[in-house]
Amino acid sequence: MNKIVIFLFLLFSVNFSAQEEAEKDSISIPKWKIHGRFAFIFNQSSFSNWVSGGQNTVAGNFNINYDFNYKNGNINWDSRIITSYGISHISEKGFRKTDDRFELNTIYGFKTSKYWFFSFIGNFKTQYTKGFDYKNDPKVLVSAFLSPAYLTFGPGMLWKKSDNLNINIAPATARYTFVNDLFSGRFGVKEGKNTAFSMGFNLSSYYKFNLMENVEMENILTMYSDYLANIGNIDVDYQTNIRFKVNKQIKMQMTFHTIIDDNSSSKIQFRQLFGLGLNYSFHEKRTF
Repeated sequence: MNKIVIFLFLLFSVNFSAQEEAEKDSISIPKWKIHGRFAFIFNQSSFSNWVSGGQNTVAGNFNINYDFNYKNGNINWDSRIITSYGISHISEKGFRKTDDRFELNTIYGFKTSKYWFFSFIGNFKTQYTKGFDYKNDPKVLVSAFLSPAYLTFGPGMLWKKSDNLNINIAPATARYTFVNDLFSGRFGVKEGKNTAFSMGFNLSSYYKFNLMENVEMENILTMYSDYLANIGNIDVDYQTNIRFKVNKQIKMQMTFHTIIDDNSSSKIQFRQLFGLGLNYSFHEKRTF
């Protein structure tokens, strides 16, 4: 009898100790992963008695990207902040804006199988300052802070293989477009109104991989089709970033950004950026 009691006591002690260690391990597993990237790209050109001609220019572009990834049990929550601003100074023409963007993306998911989640997406994007069309003289105001601004949200299904590869399908996504009084009647907002509402199908995806050693390619795609107007018409926002690592602080970056949106322009919008600049990147893990 005593041997049985001693055996049960030892078994309980070992089990309790193992459970305590497992709890400690689960507590120490990071729930938050944070990745921040800061980049400053500078370009300059000057000419003196140059026979073929040219204009002196100075340009700078600042980028901040933050990724927040949270995992705890069946809960997965990914958020990304993308923001950039750039200006150039051209001799005799003064300062001109070359880049202006703020975008917040967030996806909350509840795991249902190995790679699938019930999800809820949110997206907000706008720009910081006024934008002008310099093809006209005098220049024409075409955008401003929060004009336009877009807020998108809705439930869906998320397929996520890793933090670098995911696709979200949201068949009932609401989108609000905001403008101030100066832009009423534009960007899909009716004349005399400051907001426009749409309901549609949204597909968003993210894919990042290494093309080769020290060369990284990042792809961000969003597609949206409005059920309430222009059924079958698809808005596309696709951005590719290619980063070439020279050393820890210096990287070369190429950005190709395409937007197809009939409400903002009847033409395909395209932006390209190439430059060599200073970069700072950090990774952080937290258990709370």
